[in-house]
Amino acid sequence: MPDRVLSFDEYRQLTEQAPILTWRSDLTKACDYFNERWLEFTGRTMDQELGYGWAEGVHPDDFDRCVGIYTAAFDRREIFEMEYRLRRADGAWRWILDRGVPFVNGSGDFAGYIGSCVDVHDAVEGRAATLRLAELELRTLKGLLPICASCKRIRDDSGYWASVERYMTEHSEVKFSHGLCPACYEAAVEELDRAVPGSDAPSPGG
Repeated sequence: MPDRVLSFDEYRQLTEQAPILTWRSDLTKACDYFNERWLEFTGRTMDQELGYGWAEGVHPDDFDRCVGIYTAAFDRREIFEMEYRLRRADGAWRWILDRGVPFVNGSGDFAGYIGSCVDVHDAVEGRAATLRLAELELRTLKGLLPICASCKRIRDDSGYWASVERYMTEHSEVKFSHGLCPACYEAAVEELDRAVPGSDAPSPGG
């Protein structure tokens, strides 16, 4: 049995029931349909969104990137995904993930794009918060540290001198394990031999 292509009315009935924001564009790249979820989210009418009216709701800082991704994918007839901020009906900017796919008509000819959008604002804000925290931790470790040339203690912002281990523990997530490097081990053995002649020192491994 050959594949059956949905009519526009059938497609519209399906998308109106979906819990996602949906749009469709024609061969001119202009949008000719938005589902009720989209209109509820933006608080705008179908007439306001049709054509390129939808772009009025895209955040100005995301607009050029958003349109660039869309038009480049459209010209190549490729699937695309992009995140951008869309103004909600209450005026709040919300990050959404927009996925567009090319579709064909009943004759099998390319007819435009169908897109689906989901609100990913919390996930995007979470990623940004994690990045800010990581950058803050890096900044904490950057800069010129005043260190004693003799004992190697570090002077903190309050003027107190602390060991490198203590300073790093308090200013980063670094954890220390303790051991002896080969040079220090040999020095310790020599010192032990001088203090206790004829003693047998253990090997570095135990």
